[in-house]
Amino acid sequence: MFDDLLKRLGVEPVNPGACHERWIDLPGAEELESINPATGRPLARVKLAGRADYDEVVDHAVAAFATWRTAPAPRRGEVVRRIGQALREHKADLGLLITLETGKIRSEGEGEVQEMIDMCDFAVGLSRQLYGLTIASERPRHRMIEQWHPLGPIGVITAFNFPAAVWAWNAMVAAVCGDTVVWKPSPLAPLTALAVQRIVGRTAEAEGFPGVFGLCIGSTEEVGERMLTDARLPLISATGSCRMGYHVAEVVGRRLGRTILELGGNNAVIVAPSADLDMAIRGVVFAAVGTAGQRCTTARRLIVHESLHEQVIDRLAKAYKSLSIGDPWQGGVLVGPLIHEQAVEAMQSALRQAEAQGGTVVCGGKRLDRPGCFVEPALVRAVRGMPIVGEETFAPILYVIPYREFEQAVAIQNEVEQGLTSAIFTRDLVEAERFLSAEGSDCGIANVNIGTSGAEIGGAFGGEKATGGGREAGSDSWKAYMRRQTCTINYGDQIPLAQGVRFDVESS
Repeated sequence: MFDDLLKRLGVEPVNPGACHERWIDLPGAEELESINPATGRPLARVKLAGRADYDEVVDHAVAAFATWRTAPAPRRGEVVRRIGQALREHKADLGLLITLETGKIRSEGEGEVQEMIDMCDFAVGLSRQLYGLTIASERPRHRMIEQWHPLGPIGVITAFNFPAAVWAWNAMVAAVCGDTVVWKPSPLAPLTALAVQRIVGRTAEAEGFPGVFGLCIGSTEEVGERMLTDARLPLISATGSCRMGYHVAEVVGRRLGRTILELGGNNAVIVAPSADLDMAIRGVVFAAVGTAGQRCTTARRLIVHESLHEQVIDRLAKAYKSLSIGDPWQGGVLVGPLIHEQAVEAMQSALRQAEAQGGTVVCGGKRLDRPGCFVEPALVRAVRGMPIVGEETFAPILYVIPYREFEQAVAIQNEVEQGLTSAIFTRDLVEAERFLSAEGSDCGIANVNIGTSGAEIGGAFGGEKATGGGREAGSDSWKAYMRRQTCTINYGDQIPLAQGVRFDVESS
């Protein structure tokens, strides 16, 4: 059905899963099947890389770094600009592939490619803004400066739910900073990574810089663990669960490597008494149901003032019942499938636990009687303190919790272990400002009168607490991909010491 699409993107029925300047032949390698979660049918297969193949990819990334780091940053930016143009040319096809492989609806698939393009544009501008500082020296005829150098080959580990955009957040910024990139994508979305690698690899090669971007699709044991222990990769950027993040931090930390960790989110929206309910309902539904609840920024808890509690539940239930669920590539569909059977069972288990703990399923939650991993988004009446509400279930479940005082709402918002994103709907300036203050949301992202999205690439994306503390994409996140160097230049004929220290020696 989609064979022509795959051919246009260079995806064959069976594909090698490792690439540097060239694709590595992997005879006899174990094969991974990419499954369309909307149909349960395979799309194509990928040959998995092993330990030796991984080492070959990294060796080439190290060699390419020696050349890439010496290219002027604006020249590196020009390569990234051309990558952005190539992505524009393949936006529709690549977006549809993301839809087929992850179950995202068509507009979200194309939106993810647009996010990659936006990231390229951001990085191009950044290539002329890798600023250091001039620092006043306490010593006469001395000048101090702070400058930034490329860090080295970096490892990027991505998750299935944003199989291309999160790679671009890292790779495009790292590239203009002078780093090469080794990518381990999710085994649930390998074809998207293959297609992206073909686009960026041939673009960089055409510009005279082969091997800047490498790909290694393999198992956790053969590739993932090796990346974590590999001292050739000074930085590992990893996106995934909190459990995964604890392990990554521990292993990389043992070798004193750097990490950027983008982990789980148990995000909440507060609906205050003064909220514009039309805005709030629209914002909450997309935040809770978009990508079938499989975003780290998904709204999983709704904290509603008791004066609006029943009204909000009624309006949300009506909105939920109107949602179109179906094949995500079809027009008009708003909810696609979950990624696999385990996700369906995790959702059903969470709903059973919610009911056992005193919650009530208002609507949704059932599995659809059709091929694929389709479920109805669920709306659950909950009370503060239910253990299941403190867990992140990667599925479209929204727990609605009442509150009485503003301080109570903020306390409920902050009492989970994750701290990614948060939102409040209010027309009360004082409430909005308190929510954004040091006594308000403890998350890395805090929004007023929009949902829990963090998608605009101009801001640094990431969270606090068990979410990992990492930051990617905009603002000054580029500094994570470079090494800082403080330099002092003495242009006088004396060598005075700082802090008035005297150390007089005979020099003649």
